[in-house]
Amino acid sequence: MTQHATAPSAAPRPRTVDARPRPQRIDPRLVRRVGTGTGATLVLAAAAVAASASAAHADEQYTVRSGDTVSHIATRTGTTVAALARANALADASHIRIGQKLVIPTGSTAAAPAPAAAPAAAAPAAATHTVARGETVSHVAKRYGTTVAAIVSANGLDSRAFVRAGQTLTVPGAAQSAPAPAAPAAAASAAAAAATHTVGSGETVSSIAKRYGTTVQAIVGANGLDKRAFIRVGQKLAVPGAAAPAAAAPAAQLVGNTFAGRTYASPVVAAANANKATLLAAGVPSKAEMQAKVAATARSMGVDASLAQAVAFQESGFNHTSVSPANAIGTMQVIPSSGEWASQLVGRRLDLLNPDDNVVAGVAILRSLVRTSPDLPTAIAGYYQGASSVQRNGMYADTRRYVANIQTHMTRFR
Repeated sequence: MTQHATAPSAAPRPRTVDARPRPQRIDPRLVRRVGTGTGATLVLAAAAVAASASAAHADEQYTVRSGDTVSHIATRTGTTVAALARANALADASHIRIGQKLVIPTGSTAAAPAPAAAPAAAAPAAATHTVARGETVSHVAKRYGTTVAAIVSANGLDSRAFVRAGQTLTVPGAAQSAPAPAAPAAAASAAAAAATHTVGSGETVSSIAKRYGTTVQAIVGANGLDKRAFIRVGQKLAVPGAAAPAAAAPAAQLVGNTFAGRTYASPVVAAANANKATLLAAGVPSKAEMQAKVAATARSMGVDASLAQAVAFQESGFNHTSVSPANAIGTMQVIPSSGEWASQLVGRRLDLLNPDDNVVAGVAILRSLVRTSPDLPTAIAGYYQGASSVQRNGMYADTRRYVANIQTHMTRFR
């Protein structure tokens, strides 16, 4: 249950808007022209709609500018979204485009838009949100008292509702008071900081999702990962929907920093603690189930089942929640760099926290060592000490004891 550097150890592979009122002239040729709504969906800040100082006309016309939405235009001109949609035959009132000509139907409520100009100045700020790191559309919708569908539609987002830090969103139907106080903004900033995670050695998206109480899909979407959800050590991830990782402190107590007279570096021990906490939280198969997995996997991969079971018994006692200070993980006690090598051996990425993948990794390494070593004891020593180290230095005293133990255990599993 120590370093297992393994043979040719592979290094881990890393992975604004012009809001000035502008009077509009009516062009009779364009009155009641239908807008197709097929142009770019308008995002960014909502701009103030031009206000006329004169009395209501028969039918006024307005040219859509960057940041405009139908709801803001309706509010400023004293009409309704429904009336605007009817007057312009809009199939979808959330889709208008810059330069589109809209007919503004007049009525008793449209007579005096000018007085509304001062109160309306707060609307663009209240209806505009800059995405903070770690935020998702669902967070923004909850904060402003609106819906995900409304934000997706207003900003032309795809089916994943993917947003990025720094992106400016129009928030239709937003409560005007939501973003105004400074305190909520500070709280949002703190939440974003709490929702940023630096990937440690041996971590996967699934383990990070479990640690923060969120989902793999949420992390994949927030960080634009591919379908393999590949991440690398040191990579910073936004973790949407994350609870502050308070569990990290107790996790520090789970694994010490020394084993067999060796003391391990703090980052390695921290990663080991994170992996231990993840395995304990996730729940794992029983020892009997893990033993059966080891035997079955060994047979299917052409490895002596008694050897694989003896190694698993010596390493972890078939306990998949085992993690050493060297960050050797699970039933087969495979360190992340050896896991990368095992992934290359089998031709697919292995998740060492996953019980099945962990066994496959350990058995794949054993198979390679047996094939490339001059004898079985040397192969066993390579699993514990690392094949290159054994070749350079011979077997250490603790390695010789390990080999003897494995050969003894093999007799009980024949």
